[in-house]
Amino acid sequence: MNIAHNLEALEIPMRFGTNESIIHPVLIWDEKEGATLIDTGIPGSHAAIGAHLERLGLSWKDLRRIILTHQDIDHIGGASAIVEASGAEVLAHPDDIPYIQGERMLIKWNPARLEAMLQAAPPEQHERVRRLFGAPPRVRVDRALADGERLPYRGGITVIHTPGPTPGHIGLYLSADRLLVSGDALRAENGLLQGPSPQMTPDLPLATASLRKLLSYPIERVLCYHGGLSAPGALARLRELALSA
Repeated sequence: MNIAHNLEALEIPMRFGTNESIIHPVLIWDEKEGATLIDTGIPGSHAAIGAHLERLGLSWKDLRRIILTHQDIDHIGGASAIVEASGAEVLAHPDDIPYIQGERMLIKWNPARLEAMLQAAPPEQHERVRRLFGAPPRVRVDRALADGERLPYRGGITVIHTPGPTPGHIGLYLSADRLLVSGDALRAENGLLQGPSPQMTPDLPLATASLRKLLSYPIERVLCYHGGLSAPGALARLRELALSA
């Protein structure tokens, strides 16, 4: 999905057991800074992401950095294979780095969740599920990101620490596009912004407080990992979500 010049929301199929959906890693690129990938999908997503690069006239050698919005398996699962293919550096918030690097168990991923997924999946999918999700993904993080830090890509990308979905969850504000890449802080349903998923948000009150932090940015659109691009009027809807709780 093209968002603007040299700004794409990739559409990557994701299957957890019998549940299928589309997730939206983000790709930004230019000749000077190379390509930046925001989030990497579930384990095994690197092939689909590589196909998108090729479609856009890019290759793994053009990918210089990966920004991980947080530690969830559907955001970091493809990172190790992508780093191996590209040599890209990995950036993340320090509060999630121990989980991303495998020093701690992912907050939302444990043997009980794997067993529940196996029970929900048809028997012929069990081997695939174990192969993809049996061992928690891990990748080395090369650089820690600070709240409020401005990255020098695409005219400036501001890191916004938005804990709640995980301790080190971040959003990214692309000032030139007035676009928020929200990670899991927000969802979109038919273009309408929704708050974070209660089932997947360990600290919902903190996540709601994080939404209030976003109101200081002149956001026109939101790109949600789950649901894609929001309809116009994102800031008014964001204010409604942030102040209604």
